[in-house]
Amino acid sequence: MAKSILCKKMILCVVGTMALVAMVTASDMNVKGDVPDVHVLVTRDSDKCTRKAAKHDILVLHYEGFFPNGTKFDSSIERPGANPFQFQLGIGQVIQGWERGLLDMCMGEKRKLTVPASLAYGEQGSGELIPPNTDLIFDIDLIQVHDGPQPPNVFKMIDIDSDNLLTRDELAMYLARQSQMQGVPMDLANVQNLKVLNNIFTVEDKDKDGRISHEEFTGPKHEEL
Repeated sequence: MAKSILCKKMILCVVGTMALVAMVTASDMNVKGDVPDVHVLVTRDSDKCTRKAAKHDILVLHYEGFFPNGTKFDSSIERPGANPFQFQLGIGQVIQGWERGLLDMCMGEKRKLTVPASLAYGEQGSGELIPPNTDLIFDIDLIQVHDGPQPPNVFKMIDIDSDNLLTRDELAMYLARQSQMQGVPMDLANVQNLKVLNNIFTVEDKDKDGRISHEEFTGPKHEEL
């Protein structure tokens, strides 16, 4: 299976256009209300824990994903070449169950994550593979942890008038700039960006006032406000 199964829904998986969109539905640990949390079971301790995974670290790991009935739906080990999966923690490149469940994990440690649907692919599912409202189970073997780059302040990049509120127009202009920089054909970019824009506002505009505040925004931002 393609690596994109772990990307948050469709958003960061629309390559290049979405430096922003890496984050959107990951919610940066910011889900509120009666939402079940990921269950973490350590199945193998690290012999020598010299470093624990932290936000913005680059993690290199192997994983296998299962449905609750035990059916395997993905495995980095079984792909050609068996190359480990690599991503940056804490910026929304993976489902939120991973963002939460891999924090403080040691190199050499193995964990089993039981991820509720609300912290995985939610009511939408993921294509034909992950049905809506599906809990998922992952076996994770953390191989390496490295320093990662500090993400940009995407909120500030979008907020053209610096009023600490993002409008649909501001976000549309940001997405258009990103598409142009990546050389995405205009007709394709327009279709993609409209879908992304609608998805972002569905998830991020929590009070449904037509604007996304600094507090609501769950992507890369600096907390100086």
